[in-house]
Amino acid sequence: QVQLVESGGGLVQPGGSLRLSCAASGSAFSTYVMGWYRQAPGKQRELVATITSAGITNYADSVKGRFSISRDNGENTAHLQMNSLKPEDTALYLCYCNTRRLIGSANYWGQGTQVTVSS
Repeated sequence: QVQLVESGGGLVQPGGSLRLSCAASGSAFSTYVMGWYRQAPGKQRELVATITSAGITNYADSVKGRFSISRDNGENTAHLQMNSLKPEDTALYLCYCNTRRLIGSANYWGQGTQVTVSS
């Protein structure tokens, strides 16, 4: 069982920045695929960014050039640096992982941290 706890959300003005953090349990964190989803009222849950165990990253087109995902395997954490924030970035941001096991691979999500971009 992997537990994910997000932090770093809050209220920020358009054009501002936030850094989200995700603390994960588990002894094999370095092998997990990590990522961030977001969900806003009336919209589908959107995959924002992922990072593999090898450090390969992918981003949704809507955040390319503005967001950056990273991981620190020594601290079992993943981060999402969000710059040039727009009101349309307002959403609940959820940390995600996939354990990538040969047998019993599973997906996990945290409870989320709210990001609100407003003047």
